[in-house]
Amino acid sequence: MIHTGGDFIFLSDEVLEKLNISPTEVADAIEAALVAKAEGRLHTSPKTAILPGRARYMMSTLAVGDDGFIVVKQVSLCPENPERNLPAINGAIMVLDAETGLLRAVVGANWITAVRTAALSAVAARRLADPASGTLAFVGAGVQAHSHLAAFAELFPLKRICVSGRGQANIEKLCQKARGMGLHAEASASPQAALRDADVVVTSINLDFSIKPFLDARWLKKNAFAAITDACIPWIPEGMEAFTTVVVDDLTQESESENPMLPYEQITDDLTGLVAGKVSEQSFGTPSAFAFRGIALGDYAAAVLAVQRAESAGVGQRITP
Repeated sequence: MIHTGGDFIFLSDEVLEKLNISPTEVADAIEAALVAKAEGRLHTSPKTAILPGRARYMMSTLAVGDDGFIVVKQVSLCPENPERNLPAINGAIMVLDAETGLLRAVVGANWITAVRTAALSAVAARRLADPASGTLAFVGAGVQAHSHLAAFAELFPLKRICVSGRGQANIEKLCQKARGMGLHAEASASPQAALRDADVVVTSINLDFSIKPFLDARWLKKNAFAAITDACIPWIPEGMEAFTTVVVDDLTQESESENPMLPYEQITDDLTGLVAGKVSEQSFGTPSAFAFRGIALGDYAAAVLAVQRAESAGVGQRITP
């Protein structure tokens, strides 16, 4: 239905969370969006990002679908915010009508960013990780660690997690969440110890390119899968050759980036190619990785799913100018 009115709905992060949309549902929506993009029914622009200093990171995405939606997102990472008793990540998403250009919804960006990132990882992990994975390791224990724990708990028969990070409070919070899910959880003595025994690894440190790399892919088990959400910043470049298969979120976006995550010739394909079956099935004899920055398609899929679910449920604050 074309939106022709001046009204729109506001969906806060709290309202979005109460919609109880599962990580699997978001992953399925992303896969459908990848097919739509491959068929020319979804149009996206490369993600834009600015690093203005003090480890701050500002980014935006834009996507337009033939199903009638425009999604525009702006998110900022401000590492000093916890000292202000504020979330480190904040932003907003506009969902507009693709026919009229009129605003349909304003959506909180924190929930969308967390769940779509983990769902992107889940799409890759469905094809690259060992289905019997039981041990999940985290390097970084922030928002993305929590969202990936929820997503991968739906995907794998997890038994334990190990966590390496700088903040003891964050490590314990993540471990408590895992224990509440019936998993064994512990802090790792070192990043190397975390990677050494893991079937699946998630790295999500701050996007600060001044950080000296400290993770080596050569520490990984032969069947390990790594979901690298932090632009490969913590990974030692020469060790990346240990990954036989490396999938990125979007080849075009990566080729145009000012800060390549890894040498372009080491990239196997992108997420669209992976879903389309262009990447060989994993034999689980060598480590594989999904290294990504985040793409407009992921924000589009998650935001449209949330707005449609909210409209069906009749929730959200209706704003009439």
